[in-house]
Amino acid sequence: MTPETIALALIWYVAFLLALTCHEAAHALAAKRGGDLTAHEAGQVTLNPLPHMRREPIGTIVAPLITFFVSGFMLGWASAPYDRLWQQRHPRRAALMALAGPAANFVLVLLAAAAIRGGIAAGWFAPPETVNFSHMVAATRAGAAEAAAKFLSIVFSLNLMLGAFNLLPFPPLDGNTAVGLFLPERAALRFAELSRSPMFAFVGLIIAWRLFGEVAGLIFRGGLVILYPELVL
Repeated sequence: MTPETIALALIWYVAFLLALTCHEAAHALAAKRGGDLTAHEAGQVTLNPLPHMRREPIGTIVAPLITFFVSGFMLGWASAPYDRLWQQRHPRRAALMALAGPAANFVLVLLAAAAIRGGIAAGWFAPPETVNFSHMVAATRAGAAEAAAKFLSIVFSLNLMLGAFNLLPFPPLDGNTAVGLFLPERAALRFAELSRSPMFAFVGLIIAWRLFGEVAGLIFRGGLVILYPELVL
């Protein structure tokens, strides 16, 4: 294991924790504002990653580190607790809570894009000759600029994919709960009950993963349009 690999793993892990922490904190904050204090009382309305890591240590520590050293990419999960009775009473509030997580990821995409464009304007970064998940922008100098370019590239790509994946309307993803916004209340309640079935969630996750594999390239190219609109004008 080289020092370069360790440094890259550290950059990846900080970006990964930022994405998951903002995602779950947004869920918790939206639930609090909607009347469910479960996540708030668990201390998860926070951008401090520690409460989220304590709740899901496998998904936030073990899984991402193993997947990185096996594949060069971090996968994991986190969760914010909520009151199922509150969801049954307020399915539309629960849907807004679900949408808050991906919305936080898309905000991070825009912030990373703004930082990248600002760095290009300042002369610290330049558009790369070729792009990939962790190389959305190139540094024009060694040292901190290289680390910043790598970090912002990963923040941009990771949050773009995480936000888009979670919008798919299959359990246990956020998009499944968000379907309640478009259904009559009785139908939304029935849909939520069906979605809680472990088998339904397992099948839904398999379908979502396969479907996302078909559209991930299109989503990534859409991200390039956001980052470098002048290249398609």
